[in-house]
Amino acid sequence: MIKVLIADDHHVVRRGLHFFLKTQKDIQVIGEAKDGAEAINLADELNPDIILMDLQMPVKDGIEATKIIVGKHPHIKILILTSFADQDHVIPAIQAGAAGYQLKDVEPDELSAAIRAIYRGESQLHPKVTYHVMSHLSNEHDAPQKKLKELTKRELEVLHEICKGKSNKEIASSLYITEKTVKTHVSNILAKLELADRTQAALFAVKYLND
Repeated sequence: MIKVLIADDHHVVRRGLHFFLKTQKDIQVIGEAKDGAEAINLADELNPDIILMDLQMPVKDGIEATKIIVGKHPHIKILILTSFADQDHVIPAIQAGAAGYQLKDVEPDELSAAIRAIYRGESQLHPKVTYHVMSHLSNEHDAPQKKLKELTKRELEVLHEICKGKSNKEIASSLYITEKTVKTHVSNILAKLELADRTQAALFAVKYLND
């Protein structure tokens, strides 16, 4: 069971999310916070697996709350759920440690899929934010093209699929390989490109793969 905490200053939004997530058999809403400070306290108290975090909230905003929670509880994953897709919101949120970024107009089924993906250790970015992010999260290391040349043909294929936002299961199906093999390729890709996670890999691919 995936334990979820909802942090949003709008009561109607919290209720709507709670109502929908109650219909998901593998997701349990264990608490609601109306601001960032309350989210921090409930994270300490309830130890959720995932927090759905709004950005603009009173007392402490979502970015500050994310930074504090991730710093204290690295195992808790933060999924930003907001109306803002511009770089001034996206970049600080990811730098604060958010594992995913979704917009509030996301389809309910896509939201629940994103929650499950983050629970599995995958990162999730809404397609609308990728354009704003890619030029700002450039790889810190030199010669990205040289690093790409270190990838095998199959690893490049997997990287292209990651760039499309596909899960390991979807990549396995597309490339006719096992999910275990995909995981191995993803690990190799991250190591060779010196990246931390799938989100960075996707952004790296968007920026450099077609250069």
